[in-house]
Amino acid sequence: MIVLMRTRITPADITDMHQLLADHPRYWGDRDLRSLHLPALVQEFGETCLVARAEDGIRGYLVGFVTPTGTGYVHLIATRDDARGTGLGRRLYAEFADVAHRQGARRLKAITSVGNTGSIAFHRRLGFDSEVVDDYDGPGAAMVVFRRDLPFDAPQT
Repeated sequence: MIVLMRTRITPADITDMHQLLADHPRYWGDRDLRSLHLPALVQEFGETCLVARAEDGIRGYLVGFVTPTGTGYVHLIATRDDARGTGLGRRLYAEFADVAHRQGARRLKAITSVGNTGSIAFHRRLGFDSEVVDDYDGPGAAMVVFRRDLPFDAPQT
């Protein structure tokens, strides 16, 4: 039996960040990305840091901000292990794109490691262009950089 829970996307607050860190493995598995969860981003860019809430807690989240040059930058996006494949990541991106556009963003950007095939496939399905940029994250640290223009009309797959 499949139980569908109503999920609503709202701005994140610092309490949410604490909960996300406590439940970190549910979103990231064995990868320890806690150091990327910067409370200052939620404190300073709370309108563009989003959580998807359901009766059973936070099912997914996106941490992002808008740069002074009009780029909506997605720092982190994750869905809980039991919410993957439901379209929630697409919904989080669409909500972020709307908020970022209202704040003057004209494009979206995100990065991931070269070996993160799941993230690369996800962003390509959402219509992002991608390129590997050598030394993006320091000497010898290539990253995949994703870009796409707004408005955000995510292809349905």
